[in-house]
This record gives sequence, structure tokens and C-alpha cells, in this order.
Amino acid sequence: MSYTIKFGTDGWRGQIAADYTFENLRRCAQGFATYMIEEGHAGKEVVIGHDMRFHSENFAAAAAEVLAANGLKVWLTDGATPTPTIAFAIVNKKAVGGINITASHNPPTDNGFKVRDHTGGAIPPVGLAKIEAAIPDIDGVKTMKLADAIDQGLVTKFDASDDYIAQIKTLVDLEPIKEAGLTVLVDTMWGNGAGWFPRLLEGGKTKVIEIHNHRNPSFPEMSRPEPIPPNVDVGLAATVANKADVCLITDGDADRLGLGDENGNFIDQLRVYGLIAYYLLEVRGQRGPIVKTLSTTYLLNKLGAEYGVPVHETGVGFKYIAPKMTETDAMVGGEESGGYAFRGHVPERDGIVAGLFFLDMMCKLKKKPTELLEMMFEKAGARSYYNRIDSRFPMEQKEEIKARVDAATPETIGGLKLLNVNKTDGFKFELEGGSWLLIRFSGTEPLIRVYCETENPDNVDPILQDGMKIAGVA
Repeated sequence: MSYTIKFGTDGWRGQIAADYTFENLRRCAQGFATYMIEEGHAGKEVVIGHDMRFHSENFAAAAAEVLAANGLKVWLTDGATPTPTIAFAIVNKKAVGGINITASHNPPTDNGFKVRDHTGGAIPPVGLAKIEAAIPDIDGVKTMKLADAIDQGLVTKFDASDDYIAQIKTLVDLEPIKEAGLTVLVDTMWGNGAGWFPRLLEGGKTKVIEIHNHRNPSFPEMSRPEPIPPNVDVGLAATVANKADVCLITDGDADRLGLGDENGNFIDQLRVYGLIAYYLLEVRGQRGPIVKTLSTTYLLNKLGAEYGVPVHETGVGFKYIAPKMTETDAMVGGEESGGYAFRGHVPERDGIVAGLFFLDMMCKLKKKPTELLEMMFEKAGARSYYNRIDSRFPMEQKEEIKARVDAATPETIGGLKLLNVNKTDGFKFELEGGSWLLIRFSGTEPLIRVYCETENPDNVDPILQDGMKIAGVA
């Protein structure tokens, strides 16, 4: 019997050579091809790209062979390409969807199969369920040789970068950033962001220093290419050593952004989303809905109230955010993991554009990252302190853990009164004073995540420790 492939938050991820094999990859591609044909897209164009992980270019080629054998026409990137660049190529080529071979921030042992619709954004849950249901056993897979597909005009290799750069220049004026004289430390985490900021900002007074900027699928000096501590510690130290004004960190496929301030201190993702929203509202004068996941900061609600814009909350993942952004014509959408998407672009996370927007805010307001944080806190009328603990667990215990959390009815958490439990996606315990605790399972790995946000830094550890006890993983 074939291995059962289950789609998570963004598609399918697995361990290379264990369950993530060429056979299972081709089965996934056949499910996607079948879905596209059933949706009325027979013979239409699809974009396929990949990251720098082990064998990614070969997995991408295998997916192209399957789609071509099903009569779909494939634009196949000619090298490792950032996720946002692939997403924009889908729109630019007027393709009906896309496949991205990447495991994003997962450990080096993994790879993934992300799927996108014609907007370049995540396919909604109902579509993901249809793709998963269409995945056949291996004998139900159609395939052909890549060379034959190219000869027959079914697969065309292309460079997606020039059109993406032209798009970036419609979103942000690069010249003031080039001439600002900043020193920018960029940690590309051995991933697809390598070379992009130097290329975009070369030729002026601003100096860009890159580290971890070539292919190394073992991801040395970090456990995984996820832009949070301790993976970012080397980059933060390099910020201090080089007397840089800011540290920009892109994850493995460059769709997420991490930030370090001028002192080499990490700025957590919730604060970064608050800063990005503040930039769009205050510096650029934009107005429109903000879309956030339930694991993201209350600072957005406070900024929304201050500037008179609505804030919509969704489940975790861009499979919820992207459709909501499209539905509401949102100004910005984002999540706790450091992914942010912008109106006028594609409803997909873009760590490169997010980084450029932050540099633009530094230039426009002539402030350091620490000063920008204080400005944002003052405008929001609140401060934010956040942390998250990830714990691995045996998959056979998932239902037991879930039932235990579901049954929990504590009067207080971290000494704060429990007001409500939101079970939209996981278990969000809403506490007095606006604080919250969230317990949920990862959609991509056997991890249980315990998060919290509060206005008092002394509350963070007590809230998290009570959360770990509720989950039974303390």
C-alpha cells in the first residue's frame, strides 16, 4: 500500500528519502495536475520553482515531468528562486497556479511541496483537500522525460528575477535607501535570499554585508533556516561586529523576515508586524484592512483603532490569510512566523519586500530600529512582550494531548484571570488585560507550540509555564 500523503498548512512536507521520495513527489504532482484539470484548467500554464535544499532542483524537474505528461504547460525556474518571486511569476505569466519545492524553515532533513493558485497565494483549505484526495498510487501517475517535454514545448525554463525586480520598483523607491549610507547586515540562512539585497541596493552609499549566502543544505551555525533565536544568533553577533545599523534575516525560501536592531538584539515577529503596519499607516499614509492570524499581536488591533482601519483575524497559515486578503482588499496580511504580504503585490509572504519596507521606514523617519519601536509603541498605546516554546511529541500522543488541552478550565494562567477560550485554530486562552496564551499543533511538523503575548514582561514566563503544564509537555 502506498504511503498516505497528508497536506498541512501549505501543502506537504516530509523527510527526504524516508517519506519525501521521488515516487511520492510524483504522486503529489499528479494530484495537483488532476485538480487543475478538474477545475477547468486543462492545457493551461503552471509555474514550478524550488529552493536550495538537497535535490530540490531534481524534485522540481520531476514535478514538471508529471504536469507536462498531463498536458499542462510548465514554466520551470532555471535555478533556486525565492518563494515571493515564484508567486509573482504566477501572476506575471497569467498562470493558473504553481508548485514550489521547498520546506521553508524546516530542518535540513526535510523538503516540501507547496501549491499556489492563480493569485500566487495559498490555495484555500477546500482546494487543498481536493488535491490531497486526488493523489493516486504510483501506478496512477503520468510522467515523461524532461528533455522530451522541453522539446515538445510543454516545459520552458526561465529566469523570474527581472520581472520581479521591476515589480519591486513599483512598490518602493530604492534610490533613497541606496544613498542613505546605511550598513545593512543580511543573513540569508543559506537560502534563496542570497544575493538579492546587494543586487537591489548596489551602486550607492549604503553598504550591504551578507553572511550564510551560498548553498549548504546542512544549514551550519543553525538548527534550521527559521529566522528566530537561536538560529539568528550568528547574524546578530555579526551585526555588532560590523557596526551595522540593522540586521535583515530571510528564511530558507526568503518568504519570511527576521529583524535585529542596531545593538544586535532580536526584534520578535509580533513587534515586527506592528512596525510594518505602522510604516504603511503612518509613513505611507495607506488605509485598508489588516489581516492577522490569531497568533499575531494585539498591537495591530490597537493601531487599527488608532487609524480607523478594520482588523480581521484568521486561523494560522496563509491558506487562511491569502483568501481573506483577496476578499477584503487588505492593505497587509501576516502571521506570527514572520511572513507578511502586501496589497498591490501578491497575497504571499515576501521577506525581501518586507525588508526593503523596513529600510525605507528607517530612511524616511531617520530613526534607528530601537527608536522606531518606541515610536510604534507610543502610537499603539501599548507594549508587547512575546515568546514561544516548541516541543516535539510522538504523533501517537496527539489526540491525547489535544483532549487534555480541550478539557482544561483553569481559573488563572500565569496569575491572570482567564476570560475566554477561542478554539478557532488550536486553543487560545484570552486573559485579563489583553494578554493571551495559545496552544496549537504545527501544521507541518510533529510539534506543539505554546505562545503568549502580554504587556508586562514579568508575565511571559509564568504564562508559558502554565501553558506547558496544560499541554502536559512541561
